[in-house]
Amino acid sequence: MIGENLESVKKNIEMNCKIAGRDFKDVTLIAVSKTKPIEMLREAYKAGARDFGENKVQELMDKIPEMPEDIRWHMIGHLQRNKVKYIVGKVYMIHSVDSLKLAEEISKEAVKKQVMVKILIEVNVAEEESKFGVKVSDTAVLAEEIAKLPGISVEGLMTIAPFVDNPEKNRLYFQKLKQLSVDIKEKNIDNVNMNVLSMGMTGDYSVAVQEGATCVRVGTGIFGERDYTKHQPENL
Repeated sequence: MIGENLESVKKNIEMNCKIAGRDFKDVTLIAVSKTKPIEMLREAYKAGARDFGENKVQELMDKIPEMPEDIRWHMIGHLQRNKVKYIVGKVYMIHSVDSLKLAEEISKEAVKKQVMVKILIEVNVAEEESKFGVKVSDTAVLAEEIAKLPGISVEGLMTIAPFVDNPEKNRLYFQKLKQLSVDIKEKNIDNVNMNVLSMGMTGDYSVAVQEGATCVRVGTGIFGERDYTKHQPENL
């Protein structure tokens, strides 16, 4: 079932890449495995998934040793500064950097561990009060500030679009994030690449791909609905 779902999502990405005149290889499918048991992750891995996304530090740390070493782990959830030390050097990319203070903490740990941490700046494009992320108007300045920190590479932007019944409603937000990445790229800021656009989830990734997403974060579309009753609280 998971293998079939994964294949279906990949085919859908490929189809939408063709619609947009893009190369399928330019889009990374991140299997969002939060709250899912290791058995399901292993099934996805067996079916070809190599990029996995988690949004809780504790869960991420529990799963890393249980899975093959060639997996690229993505921290996609809100990251508290006091938990940065656990994941620096262990994740491939942190998608949810939304403040200079958080970036400074990541930098401090990166220098300590002598690693380079790839990060994305989380932008609250729709300006929803319930969501984390910086405003569109504040993003370029934040990128410039973070770029000065050692041990960090700003790879691009991420957004979590509103939960909508019709994915077309989010097209505007994806277009805005894409335009923002173009605007920042044109500033030629040292240590800032705008090669990664992490946007689009199960309900709207097709539209996100059409609008330039290079990473889509799909959970339900691969693993099925989540059962939050089995989710353990964080104890780090």
